[in-house]
Amino acid sequence: MKCPFCGQEKDRVVDSRPSQDGRSVRRRRECESCGKRFTTYEYIEEVPLTVIKNDGRREPFNRQKLQTGIELACKKRPISAEKIASMVDEIEEQLQSLSKTEITSKQVGETVMKKLKDLDEVAYVRFASVYHKFKDINEFMNELKNLLG
Repeated sequence: MKCPFCGQEKDRVVDSRPSQDGRSVRRRRECESCGKRFTTYEYIEEVPLTVIKNDGRREPFNRQKLQTGIELACKKRPISAEKIASMVDEIEEQLQSLSKTEITSKQVGETVMKKLKDLDEVAYVRFASVYHKFKDINEFMNELKNLLG
C-alpha cells in the first residue's frame, strides 16, 4: 500500500474493524517512513453476473427487472414490499453464490418460482404462467394440478 503523503510502500496496520454496514473492513495504517496515518477500506469484489437469454443473447443481470417481475406476480396479494425486497436479496445472493459469471435465464426463473411457491401459490401461478408461456388452458391446468397434487 502506498502512503498517500510520501509515496513509500511500507506501512503497518494500527487498527482493523468491520465498517458500519458490515460489507467492508476499515484499516487504519501508519506509514513507517513519514509516520502519518491514513485509512483504507477493503471490499469483497463482486463479479457482475451475465444472464444468457433463451435466444442466446447476453445481458447484465438486472436486479430491478427481477424485482418488477416478482412485484407483478404478487400484485394485490398479502405480501409486503419488505418481503419482496428480502426475496430479491435472497435470490440475488443465491445466484451470486453459484460462483459463475454467466447464468441462464432458466436458472433465474426456476429460482424465482421456487421462492414464490413457498411464499404464495397465487403469485407462483401468475409468475409461472408468464415464465412458461402456456399456449393453452390445458397447459395451465396441468401446472395447477401439479401444484395441488
